[in-house]
Amino acid sequence: MLSPHPDRRNPRVYNGGSLRTGAHRARGEVPPPGAVHYHRCLMSKNKQSNAAPALIAENRKARHDYFIEDQYEAGLALEGWEVKSLRAGRAQLNESYVVIKDAEAWLLGAHVSPLATASTHINPDPTRTRRLLLHREELNKLIGAVERKGYTLVPLDLHWSRGRAKLRIGLAKGKKQHDKRATEKERDWQREKQRIMKR
Repeated sequence: MLSPHPDRRNPRVYNGGSLRTGAHRARGEVPPPGAVHYHRCLMSKNKQSNAAPALIAENRKARHDYFIEDQYEAGLALEGWEVKSLRAGRAQLNESYVVIKDAEAWLLGAHVSPLATASTHINPDPTRTRRLLLHREELNKLIGAVERKGYTLVPLDLHWSRGRAKLRIGLAKGKKQHDKRATEKERDWQREKQRIMKR
């Protein structure tokens, strides 16, 4: 009787790292459950390896211009063409910002370039205002921080999480000029240190 799971000790089930389910079919037999399960695992791994990279776009100016005191992850209300463009990495956050209006959070200034294959039935707007999806409790915290404490909401990066595009938002305070210079010095020192270590 065949083992229901892959077993190196049974050559009829396991053969050099691959399951011989084809041999069972050739004899008119049903492959053991373990073989089918193992095949599905390989398929799922292949799908994961072909998935879009986690990071889509990063706002590199954010940490130079602001002190980031807290971070939130928000979903985005996107159109179909935008999702396809994000999967191709065609997004920029350099000139983007987040505002609170009508008790909702909105992303302005983010640039999403439509693909050449985008449907001719739509009229893509690369910099349209996009609503951010947050829990009401999170929104209330952000509204209080912005309106009463003088914080700024800064887009930090766009990334994939469980197959959905997400925006990481920083709750931030603006840096003064001397703070920016200190950040630049620290960045230059880190670069120089990396060069020294590579020698």
